[in-house]
Amino acid sequence: MYKHIKILSFIFLSTIQIAMAQEKDSIGTETVTVVKSYRPTISDAFKIKSVPNLNDSIVLKKKEIKYTIFSVPVASTFTPAKGKAAKVEKTPPPKLFNSYASVGLGNFNNALVDFYTSRGFNRGEDRLDIGLNHFSSRGDIDNTVLDTDFYNTKLDVGYAKRDRDFNWGTNIGLQHQLYNWYGTPDDTFDFPPNVFVEIDRKNFRQNYFNAELGGYINLEDSFFKTGKVLVRRFWDATTSAENRLVLEPTFELPITEELLTIKTKFDYVGGNFENANLNNEENTPEVDYAHMQIGVNPSIVILRDDLTLNLGANIVYGLDTENSDSNFYIYPTVTASYRLLDEVAIVYGGIEGQLRQNSYHGFVDENPFVSPTLLIGPTDQQYDGYIGLKGQLLSNVSYNLKGSYMAENRRPLFKLNPVNLFRNDEKGYTLGNSFEVFYDDIKTLGLFGEINVDVNRNFSLGLNAEVYDYNTETGQPAWNLPNLKGSLTMDYQIGEKWFMGANLFYVGERDDIRSEVIQNALPSQFPSETINLDAFFDANAHLGYRFNEQLSIFAKASNIANNDYQRWANFRVQSFQVLAGATYKFDF
Repeated sequence: MYKHIKILSFIFLSTIQIAMAQEKDSIGTETVTVVKSYRPTISDAFKIKSVPNLNDSIVLKKKEIKYTIFSVPVASTFTPAKGKAAKVEKTPPPKLFNSYASVGLGNFNNALVDFYTSRGFNRGEDRLDIGLNHFSSRGDIDNTVLDTDFYNTKLDVGYAKRDRDFNWGTNIGLQHQLYNWYGTPDDTFDFPPNVFVEIDRKNFRQNYFNAELGGYINLEDSFFKTGKVLVRRFWDATTSAENRLVLEPTFELPITEELLTIKTKFDYVGGNFENANLNNEENTPEVDYAHMQIGVNPSIVILRDDLTLNLGANIVYGLDTENSDSNFYIYPTVTASYRLLDEVAIVYGGIEGQLRQNSYHGFVDENPFVSPTLLIGPTDQQYDGYIGLKGQLLSNVSYNLKGSYMAENRRPLFKLNPVNLFRNDEKGYTLGNSFEVFYDDIKTLGLFGEINVDVNRNFSLGLNAEVYDYNTETGQPAWNLPNLKGSLTMDYQIGEKWFMGANLFYVGERDDIRSEVIQNALPSQFPSETINLDAFFDANAHLGYRFNEQLSIFAKASNIANNDYQRWANFRVQSFQVLAGATYKFDF
C-alpha cells in the first residue's frame, strides 16, 4: 500500500512541474506559406500478375494432338447464277482535233478562208500554233462611183513552252489590209471635169502592212512574276510608217499577310507621215511624232470575308520627244467588290485613270478610212469612276448594271477631212472621202446593262444596252460617237446535227461635219455644215449542219433587213449578203 502511494505521488508532482514549464516557455504562433499546392497521388496497388509463375516441381506438358479430316464427296445440283452490274449511261466525250480549215464564198464576191493548227511536242511541254485568216470582197455597192473592194489577210505563228517552275512563249504576226477611199460626197463628181484630175481608181486605194513580234514569260517561285514584250512595225502604201515598243514586267512582294503587286511599263510609239494635214493648202510640212511613257502601278489586294479591295496608283512619266515636252501624271487605281447576297448580288465599283497611248495602227483598226495625215498624241484619261451591281438571279440567269462618269483630255474623235482642191497628193483622199483625228476634252456620263440567259445547255441568249451623254470642251458635238448602242446575241444547238445563231445590233444617231478648204483662212473659217447620220439596225444570222465529228457546212447572212445605212459618213455598206461554206476538222 505504501509503495503504491509513493508512485502516485511521484506522477502527480511530475505533472505539476511540466504544467509550470509550459506556462513559462509558451510556444508562439507562426505563419506557414505553401509553395506548391498539394497534389495527392495514389500509390501503385499490388497487382496479381496475369501469368503467375509456377513453382510446382512437376509441370505437365501439353500433348500434341494431330487432326485428320475424312472427306466424303457429296453430289450437288446447285448452280450459282452470274450477277450483272447495272450500266450507267455516259455521254461519250467529243473527239478533239488539233486542226481545222474553213472555206466560204458568197455574193459581192465575198470569200472566207480560215485555218488553224496546234501541235504539241515533248509530252505537251512544247506547243506550236499556226493560224491563217482571210476575208475579202470584190463587189460594188449601189450608188457608189469608186471601187469598194477590200480584203484582210492575217497570219499568226506562236510557240509556247511549259516547265515546272516557269513557262514562256513567243509569237509572230503578219497582216495585209486593202481598202478604198470610196466614200465621196454624192455631188463630188457633179463638178465640171476641169476641177479634178482624171480619175484613176488605183489612186483611191490604200494598203496597210503590219509585222509584229511578241513574247511573254511567267515564273512561279520568284518576286518577278510576269513579263511581256511587243515590237511592231506598221506602214502603208503612202510611205507612212510607225514603230512601237512595249515592255511590261510585273513584280510581286509579300507584305505581312497581303501581297504587293508592282506593274511597270515602258511604251514607245514613233512614226512619220510624208503628207501634211489636209487643213493645209499645200502638202507641207510632213508630220513626225514620237511619244514615250514610263509607268509604275503598285497595288495591294485586301481580302476580308465578302469584301475584295484593290488599292493602287498609276504613276506615269510622259515625254513628247519631237516637241521636247514632258509631264508627270498620277492616276488612282482603286477597285472594290462586296457580296451582298452570295452570288445573287455583288456590288462593285472603282475609280481608275491612265495615259492611253494612241497610234496609227490603233486608229486604222477602228476606222480603216483615215487619211495618212494624222496627228498622233496620247489621251489623258484623268479618271473613270463607276459603280455597279451584278450577280445571278437564277442558276442560268446573270445580270450586270453599271453607271460611270469619265473625264478625258485630248480624246481622239474621227471627223471627215475637208474637201481640199488645192492638194496634189499621190492618193485620192482629198475629196472629203477620208477622216482625220480631232482631239477634244470630253466628260462622259454612261449607263450600261446586260442580261444573259442559259435556257439549257443547248440554248443561250444575251442582251445589252449602253447610253451615253457627252460634254465637250469645245462645245461641238462628240463627232461620230453614238448616244445609244445595243446588241442581242443568240446561240441554239438544234439536236445533234443542226446549230444556229444570230446577232442583232443597234447604233444610234451620230454627228459629223463637212467642210471645204479655202485660201488664206483658218480651219475654223472654212465653210462647213453638220451632217447627221441616221441610226441603224443590223441583223446577222448563221446556220450549220454537222455530217460527223469532222465535216460540217454553214451559211451566214448579213444585213438581213437590207438597210442602206452608213457606218461612217459617205461610206455605205453592202446590202443583204449571204456566204456559204464548209469546215473540216482533222489531226495534222
